[in-house]
Order: sequence, then C-alpha cells, then structure tokens
Amino acid sequence: MPPENLRFGGGASETPLHPIVLLAMLVSITLILFLPRKYVIIPLLVPTLLLPARDAILVAGAHIFVFRIILLFGWIRLASIRLRSQTGLFTGRLNSVDAAFSLWAVFHALAFMLLYLQPEAVVNQFGFLWDVFACYFLMRFLMQGEQDINKAITCFAVLAVIVAICMVNEQLTRQNVFGLLGGVRSVPEIREGRIRSQAVFQHPILAGTFGATLLPLFFWLWKSGKSKFAAILGVMSSIVMAVTSACSTPVMSLAAGVLAICLWPFRKQMRVFRWGIVIALIALHLVMKAPVWFLISHIELVGGSSGYHRAMLVNQFIRNFGDWWLLGTNANQNWGDHMWDTSNQYVEEGETGGVLALTFFIAMISRCFGRIGTARKSVEEEADRRKEWFMWFLGAALLAHAVAFLGISYFDQTRVAWFAVLAMISAATAPMLEAKAASPEYQADMALTKSRLA
Repeated sequence: MPPENLRFGGGASETPLHPIVLLAMLVSITLILFLPRKYVIIPLLVPTLLLPARDAILVAGAHIFVFRIILLFGWIRLASIRLRSQTGLFTGRLNSVDAAFSLWAVFHALAFMLLYLQPEAVVNQFGFLWDVFACYFLMRFLMQGEQDINKAITCFAVLAVIVAICMVNEQLTRQNVFGLLGGVRSVPEIREGRIRSQAVFQHPILAGTFGATLLPLFFWLWKSGKSKFAAILGVMSSIVMAVTSACSTPVMSLAAGVLAICLWPFRKQMRVFRWGIVIALIALHLVMKAPVWFLISHIELVGGSSGYHRAMLVNQFIRNFGDWWLLGTNANQNWGDHMWDTSNQYVEEGETGGVLALTFFIAMISRCFGRIGTARKSVEEEADRRKEWFMWFLGAALLAHAVAFLGISYFDQTRVAWFAVLAMISAATAPMLEAKAASPEYQADMALTKSRLA
C-alpha cells in the first residue's frame, strides 16, 4: 500500500514505548476516568498532541497506538456518564456536519478496502474509522457549549506555547527534544539553509499548520475577555510555530486566518466577495497560458517551497480523473515525478477515497460555513455582537484549515485539532439554529414552502 494511506495510525515504531510516554498515558487515562466531565477535554488533548502519533504498545505482534488507547478510555467515560444521565450526548441533534463527516469516513474506508482487496487494507481502514469516529464524536460530547469551547481553546494555547518553545529550541540547538520519545526525528530537516522545526509532529508543515490554524481561536479568547494572558501567548506561539517551520503552507494559512478576521467590516457583503473570487478565477483561467491552478506554483513565501509540485499534483489529479473517481487509485506514482507525494488534502481524499469521499469532505466544510453564516445572521438580528464575533472567529479558523489543505494532507495528530474545530462549530451554532428553527416565522416559512412544493 502507498505509505500515505498508512500515515494516520500506521507505520508504528518498532522501538519499545518510552517510559515517559507510558507514564503520560496512564496519568491521562486516570484523569479522563475521574475528572468532572467539563475538565476531561484537557487530559484528552494534552497527550494526544504532545506525544508522537506513532508511539504504540506492541501486544502479540500488533501495534496498539497510544492515541487509540486514550480514545478508548474516553469512550468508556462517555458510556458511564450516559448511563447515569437522561440527557443527550451532544449539544443539539446530529446535524448536517455530522452526516457529511460520517459519510466521508465511510466512503473513504469502503473505497480503500475495495481498491486493495487485502486483509491488511481492511485492518488499516478499521483503524482509520476508529480514529476519526471515536475522536470526532468524543469531541462533540466534550464540547457542550461556549464554556467547554473556551476551555479547549485555552488548552490549545498552553500546548502551542510548549510546542513553540521546543521549535525555537530546534532552531538554536538543531535538536528536537521530542525525538527522545521516539516516533519523530531527533535532528530537524534543513532546506535551503533554513532549519525546519517540527517538534512532536510528523512533518514541519504540519507543525506550522497546527499553530497557524489556531490563531483565530486565540483572537477569540482575547475578544471574549477570558484568559487574555493565554490568548496573547497563544497568538505569539502561533506566529512562532509558522515561522520556525520554514514552510509556505503555514504562513499562507496564517495569512488566510488574519485576512478573514480583517473582513469583519464587510461581513454583510460576503456573497459579493465569494462571487468576485469565482469570477476572477474564471477570468484568469481564460487569459492565462497555464490553467488557473498553476497560480499555486508562484506561491513561495519562504525559500525552498515546492509550489510547482503542488500545481502539477492538482493538474495531474484533474487530468487523470478516470483513474481515481470510483475507488481512488494506487497508480498515482505513475502520473509523473513525485506524484506519490499527495501534499494536498483535497487530492488525497480523491486518490484514497474516490469522488464520493472527496464530495463529502468538501460538503463537510461547506456545511460548516453554512451553519456559521446562518448562526451569525441570527445573532445579528438579536444585536448580540459578542456571539456574532464568536461565529466570525470560528469561520476564520475554518478558512485557515481550508487554505492549509491546499498545501498539506493531515496525517498525524493535526487531525485532532481539525476535528476539534468541527466539533466547536457544531456545538456553538446548535442553540442559535435550533432557536431559529423553533421560531414562528421559520415555521410559517417552512409551511409555505411545503405547500408550494405540494
């Protein structure tokens, strides 16, 4: 199987589990089982994001990843709470984001198994399904409202500070302290004379992207007036992580998040902005000598960027649609030089899951933007500026991830941060959308629509 399909939850190290990793896992499990529910998000996020994703326990020849063990005990805690409570597991009902997420995961796994038709592929994709479903829906359970979301963001800020310090240390000493735990390189990569710090992550781009995509959430901490000190440290750490990774994708993602925040004065004209971008891209496609996606090749924010490779990757992906549309493909390495390196999440989804997995992945992002937009407009009508800002910052974080996906595919614990943003959006928008759905005006509009359709 191609190595990129085994990245998240695959390729475990053969070295024994480091004692520090084992101790951290046991402490986290204990806290998950016995802390009050509102604090469980902390022992879930800390080890998941500060321990190398490939750390695993070897049992009877099988690698059991630390990440999966922690998730298992998280669900044991969830089950115990559910047995003692008569309330629902999640804030609001299961929504369109949950549905798109579930369909994306299922079609991704099915396509992969049918493509390879090997027992190893089945085992690999059951692991994938456990990773994504257990992580995402556990996040949905732990984030029941704004207080839980603020607690998670504050935890992310503390983690970002730790990671940023370690990435600066890599720049100064050329040693990655997380390499002592196994699962990541001890000596950082150097490109074009620049050290690319990666800390606990599997690649420098992922390390920088993790920090960059958190920036809008840290701005929310500041704007909300809660944990301002953590917010300041978080913002500084986000910038440091993006810069010390020495990669263009994190810087581009950071800029996208900041730009989204700056567009706040134009929030009522966003439809014009969106259509303007679409029209501009079509116009450029018609007048450029190369297809419009070759604009990516001109993005080089730091030395040594591989923008041309990413442009060619998209180009070959489109030209070879017939190879991957049904079940994905295992022949993409034959499309050209280094085409095995799917450093684009959208391309990765198509190549590993076919057109259905790609469609539902995009639908998941689209539905998140839709929920945020509808929720923001509903609180705008109530003149609740604070909640309106909350929705805007969530949208900025989502945009930062969407832009990052153009330059990297998430294959380590960065996915946890992505799932956390999705869970935050579902939890934050649920009360507003359900209140709107229950309003007499909405009910009357729905009744009128149904009568017209009938």
